[in-house]
Amino acid sequence: MRTAYQYRLRLTPQQQATIDEWIELCRRQYNYRLAERFHWYEQNRCDINACPLVCHLPELKDRPDFYSQKRDLRHSKTLFPEYKDLPSHTLQDVIARVEKAFERWLSGDRNGKRSGKPRFKGQGRYRSITFPDPVKPEHINGRFIQLPKIGKLKMILHRPIPDGFKIKTATILRKVDGYYITLSLQDDAVPVLTADAPNLKNTIGIDMGLKAFWVDDSGKEEPIPQYYRQAEKKLKRLQRSLSRKKKGSNRRKKAIKRLAKAHLKVSNQRKDFHYKTAKKLLSQGKHIAHEKLNVKGIARTRMAKSTHDAGWGQFLRILSVKAANAGLMTMAVNPNGTTQNCSGCGQKVAKEIHDRWHSCPHCGLELDRDHNAAINIKYLAVGHPVNDPPGRPEDDDPPGRPEDDDPPGRPEDDKAQETPVAVAGVTEKPALYP
Repeated sequence: MRTAYQYRLRLTPQQQATIDEWIELCRRQYNYRLAERFHWYEQNRCDINACPLVCHLPELKDRPDFYSQKRDLRHSKTLFPEYKDLPSHTLQDVIARVEKAFERWLSGDRNGKRSGKPRFKGQGRYRSITFPDPVKPEHINGRFIQLPKIGKLKMILHRPIPDGFKIKTATILRKVDGYYITLSLQDDAVPVLTADAPNLKNTIGIDMGLKAFWVDDSGKEEPIPQYYRQAEKKLKRLQRSLSRKKKGSNRRKKAIKRLAKAHLKVSNQRKDFHYKTAKKLLSQGKHIAHEKLNVKGIARTRMAKSTHDAGWGQFLRILSVKAANAGLMTMAVNPNGTTQNCSGCGQKVAKEIHDRWHSCPHCGLELDRDHNAAINIKYLAVGHPVNDPPGRPEDDDPPGRPEDDDPPGRPEDDKAQETPVAVAGVTEKPALYP
């Protein structure tokens, strides 16, 4: 099992100055190594449609990679003696970051997803340094942790490090309100929980939205707090105060810090809400099914501010990690038809974005639009099609009751329960709107 704990640091002024200097040196090294790769890329590429048939081809240069740039670090220490104060493996981690950013731009990650062109890090844009070597147990003494070439650092140990876990890496992160250390912990003795196959009894379907944060298939909903909207008035005032300050002055630096702290508070409130909401969902001991939303696409519309304030992407990442630790699954299903189709009879009932109530003219089902979508999402996750053909046996009970184990108007299908998760309609065309 691999997990991470983050603690706040209480540093002496000398330790703060040392860490700030190391972060600045790593930032310069990052920019230099990234420039080396850009230079090689520009000198050794040629567009076929823009190059004449007869042209001078310069001698190809060796491509800088992780190992060649790592070997070249000794020249950096010769030319700039201040790099000798940094731990060697910390400098090598900078090369690893450049390698990862550059390769994801050219060839993509393991899923084939490509990132944008890497950018040079300006002042304040490089905020962390990593110590890749494992921390030995004798280097932890109560609230103190000893790291190479910097000595003992005092932590606020708000929760103890679990017994049996080894500290694989340590990362010091600088935020506007102080310094933090993230410890990556691993214990191979902790077994990995295997999740049961999803079925109608052990699965919850949730529909993400902006009216409510989520609505599940039983009709329960979680109100959306909108922390950014609440703090918007204060943020505007701080931004106006910052814009009046003279560039380069000490008062401007203080105004920047006040504004950054206000934004950090909003971010921390949102993250705390996401963790508590994920715990509330997973405490039921059931798998979670949700739509695979195109969050980036929604963030380009007029709902951008509310979308960023909700933070769906961060919540779904937290939910998937916590579900895996609990031996459960999160399933992202194809959102096609989940909102338009009726969960009682499967017929399509067209709705606009402002239509918040589902009223089916075919079977008479009346319930909230998001509640109807959550039921359809649950059926997709366990293998049921959203638009079953008509002629199914009708349910005598009124549909949409929270106490029903099965979604309204549909009989339980034993064959559908045995359908593997891979058939759960996972994403071909992400939904643009919730």
